[in-house]
Amino acid sequence: MRRHLFACLLMIAVSTHAAERSIDKEVVVAAPVQTVRQNWTTKAGVESFFAPEAEIDARVGGAFHIHFDPYGEPGMKGADDVHFMALQAPKMLSFDWNAPPSLPQARQQRTFVIVRLFEVDGNSTRVTLHHTGWGDGGEWDKTYAYFDRAWGVVLGNLKKRHEAGPHDWTEWREQLQKAHAAAPK
Repeated sequence: MRRHLFACLLMIAVSTHAAERSIDKEVVVAAPVQTVRQNWTTKAGVESFFAPEAEIDARVGGAFHIHFDPYGEPGMKGADDVHFMALQAPKMLSFDWNAPPSLPQARQQRTFVIVRLFEVDGNSTRVTLHHTGWGDGGEWDKTYAYFDRAWGVVLGNLKKRHEAGPHDWTEWREQLQKAHAAAPK
């Protein structure tokens, strides 16, 4: 009996330790898989829902630079120096990712994002996003909380993109320009 109890406790401890902290989000988009894939793998696609500016080179090791603040200094635009890690057409892509500039310690490291696309029917796609590679404590916890919220917004924008058209970044850009103009030099 004691051996059985010890074995059960050991299995629970191992499985708990093996469980990795991750962010998992999902959305169904009213567009075919190939169209949704283009949203993630082309400059025009990324700029239609994700950020106002992007540099995209859809190949392993290619740029997946997402500029949330296109007016920022190099290294401060957002995901300035991230890259595609894998592209398995038409259903999977992955890229490394970094923390926002406001969290510089966590930004020195990289996390990893896997996006999978599943055909629901000929006109809808289920998109899953799995974000992993997290450290513990300090800025890692703040970064995790930030992206737990942010990825929901990103996937919501992807859904809206196919319901109402591409995102209009005009107001966002105007706010950024004002913020940069008001910043101390």
